Amino acid sequence: MNPSPQTLTATLITCVLVSGTALAGEADTARVKRGAQLAAFGGCVDCHTPFKPGPNGPEKDMARGLSGHPAELALPPPPRLDGPWNWGGSGSMTAFVGPWGISYSTNLTPDRETGIGAWSEKDFIQAMRKGKHLGVGRPIMPPMPWQSVGSLPDSDLRALFAYLKAQPPLKNKVPEYVPPATRER
Repeated sequence: MNPSPQTLTATLITCVLVSGTALAGEADTARVKRGAQLAAFGGCVDCHTPFKPGPNGPEKDMARGLSGHPAELALPPPPRLDGPWNWGGSGSMTAFVGPWGISYSTNLTPDRETGIGAWSEKDFIQAMRKGKHLGVGRPIMPPMPWQSVGSLPDSDLRALFAYLKAQPPLKNKVPEYVPPATRER
């Protein structure tokens, strides 16, 4: 049986597409792996994952990994901070207070409504470079080290974004930032 030129062409195209998809999958896996390394080194989980009580004290609640400050965790007003002690954090490690006001760790999971699921790679890179939500919104507040993260090369920022997008989406609407003037009323 001699295959027709059309059959040979279709077979060749299929082989190229399948091998290209396999290579793309390997590249995506490597990118996500690099993003995981950067997230670990940068301590992303430390502030964007709430703590819970554990047998040896507070521990990260990985069932809520990277979901930010828990929506249901209403905190009392923070203590007044004066002098050299001018900022502090909550026991959940997801809320912070200082001269900038009160900031809450953002939901970094790919949930489309409450996380970064609707963000594009470009949005993420712009946010880290400019220190503004989606690259154009309100400033990203301390203690988020956006200046350090934003100094990474584009390839590392793309890897970090790929890692975040590969996480399970968790619905968690984080409280809004509270400016200092509002906080002191």
